[in-house]
Amino acid sequence: MNFRVVSDPKYFDKNWNILQHAIREIFKCNDNARHLSFAELHRYAVVAGSFEMIKLVHNTATFRKHAYYMVLHNFGDKLYSGLVATMTSHLQEIARSLEATQGSSFMEELNTKWNDYYKSLPFLSDILRYMERTYIPSTKKTPVYELGLNLWRENVIYSNQIRTRLSNTLLEFVFKERAGEDVNRELIRNVTKMLMDLGPSVYEQVFETPFLQVLAESYKAESQKYIKCFDCGDYLKKVERCLNEETDRVHYLDPKTEKKIINAIEKEMIENPMLRLINMENSGFVNMLCGTKYEDLERMYNLFRRVPNGLSKIKEVMISHIRVSVNKLVTDPKRVKDPVQFLWRLLDDLNMIGRLASTHIKIFLVSKLGLHFL
Repeated sequence: MNFRVVSDPKYFDKNWNILQHAIREIFKCNDNARHLSFAELHRYAVVAGSFEMIKLVHNTATFRKHAYYMVLHNFGDKLYSGLVATMTSHLQEIARSLEATQGSSFMEELNTKWNDYYKSLPFLSDILRYMERTYIPSTKKTPVYELGLNLWRENVIYSNQIRTRLSNTLLEFVFKERAGEDVNRELIRNVTKMLMDLGPSVYEQVFETPFLQVLAESYKAESQKYIKCFDCGDYLKKVERCLNEETDRVHYLDPKTEKKIINAIEKEMIENPMLRLINMENSGFVNMLCGTKYEDLERMYNLFRRVPNGLSKIKEVMISHIRVSVNKLVTDPKRVKDPVQFLWRLLDDLNMIGRLASTHIKIFLVSKLGLHFL
């Protein structure tokens, strides 16, 4: 084939029509054939009996030459614009197809369409490699792979109908799984990974932000219910269990989201109701201390240390308790009349604190409160 440019006003159109057809065929190819070597593609095409695929594979070098000479002869702008228009048209067709998808198959169809499209991008980059190396850097255009992601985001994910539906469906799947229902975790993982591939902001806007908002409200309601139904010790056991369950959960979300889930539990179930828990009547910190409930104290320490000012609040209550206890002793006329009994009572109170089983609490009280008698 002669690629020499003659004074032919239809030169670009003729060559672009060939390339445009090739790009469309790449999008149509079965996803199982993507990323194979030339020989593997040829064998697959023969076995599949796909004439178009056989022709596409054999003409790959030719398509590459067409793109090469179009850029070489200053048709880079028109080639790039044509690529954008062709990809956009294909993606708008995908968006219409997804919008028409009914019921629970929406997510599966979205995942399939994404996989097909995503695997075609390296093939496009290969055919347009000369444009990638020369025209795109010199004009500061977006590279083909990144362009493909941007166009998918704008035309498919940010389609009004798809974005809202995808967000709601993902939330439905995730909360069903968290409630113990059987859902396709791999599908959730694939779709959330797609959103991350499109950029962290896409993942946050479409899924993570609304998910964490709903989750925080859920844990807030759970916290309020537990406070009404349980004493402080049992409440803390519930919180500990929630944290352990989250740690042990089979994870399918982005690791950063998993950390934010833990933060939501800590804020809604520990930090926000912290003072109410410490001062809970008949079961708060002082009750645990006076009742030598060492396991509960250990649990409170381990949970409260996870949130801002958690241990400092314990410190304040501890100091207040010591002051009240000592003041009560020294102002008790009966105790003052019997110095020996007074001294033994004082030592009993101090030893009660000193008998705390938790090494962590002892260290904390010694270092922060100056209780060196422990």
